[in-house]
Amino acid sequence: MDSRYLRAFVAVAEHGGISAAAQALGYAQSSLSAQLKRLEGDLGVSVLLRAGTGAVLTEAGARLLPHAREALELEERMRRAARGDRPRLRIGAQESLAHVWMPDVLAALEYGAGGTDTGADVELTVANRKTLEQAFGAAELDLVFQYDNGIRALGAHAVVGHDRTVLVAAPSHPLARQEMVTPEQMLQYDFLVAEPGCTSEMLVDRFGRDLLAGARLAMIQGSLSALLRLTGHGHGVSLLPELAVTRELQEGELVELRLAERIRPVSIVAQWRPRLEPGERTLHALLDVARRADPLPEVTRAARAARLPHRAAGERTHEHNDARQHGSSRAAGHRSFRAPRSVG
Repeated sequence: MDSRYLRAFVAVAEHGGISAAAQALGYAQSSLSAQLKRLEGDLGVSVLLRAGTGAVLTEAGARLLPHAREALELEERMRRAARGDRPRLRIGAQESLAHVWMPDVLAALEYGAGGTDTGADVELTVANRKTLEQAFGAAELDLVFQYDNGIRALGAHAVVGHDRTVLVAAPSHPLARQEMVTPEQMLQYDFLVAEPGCTSEMLVDRFGRDLLAGARLAMIQGSLSALLRLTGHGHGVSLLPELAVTRELQEGELVELRLAERIRPVSIVAQWRPRLEPGERTLHALLDVARRADPLPEVTRAARAARLPHRAAGERTHEHNDARQHGSSRAAGHRSFRAPRSVG
């Protein structure tokens, strides 16, 4: 199948119309329409419904779209391999991880912490959870780093670290003057959370054995920056991974509240698409660097040891195979790498 037809189809899906897709690709509209008709002829089904200046996917088109994107990405990888170029790695990360941790991990990989010949041309997408999950499902991302939100990831995934969770508020907030804050005191104030199903909402739900079931949640749709600004202006409190608020705590824009009840750390989860050769070696080198940049390695070790025996055995087998396959990158050294906690 001609990749030009697939590229035309994906462009229409992304731009919402044939005219806009033709402009983006630099084609005449009639040429793009002809390519789409040839694609439908090859497949024997209609993949688009034309409506005025727009176009929508048929059910067959919706099923085709992720495979079309995968095919175009495979073509790009083949071209890079034939030219001897570095592999491309499309990475997604939540804003809270891209704030401090992710740039340090990528810089370490680029400077050789993953071993020899593990460099890549990295494309980093920073977005909220919903956008990242949609992009990953549509084969637009190869690897995604997110904080755990209590929903088990499907497919290839691993916990690469843990982060401390902190309850933060503005220095002027009434709770900031308390020596110790109880869950009952927190119930009197709004909790700010970034998006439905986000990590901070999950943490609120499970903190203190559901003692916060009656908490007032204020949703700040899809923006960590807006959430931090509103928290800093005294509009509520927020329960967040520490990496998300490192700079604000250092500069005194937010303060950490001392809690009477212990808050459990939150895990950092990587999810990736298998069969990424020739980028597979780079991907696993990056995962190795990410594990060595674990903010709380002792928590990760304890969590791994505490898992059920059959799960632990399965993971040991996976890690053994992973170590055999990618041992050359680990043998290259840099075992003591830890990402700095400061923003700089």
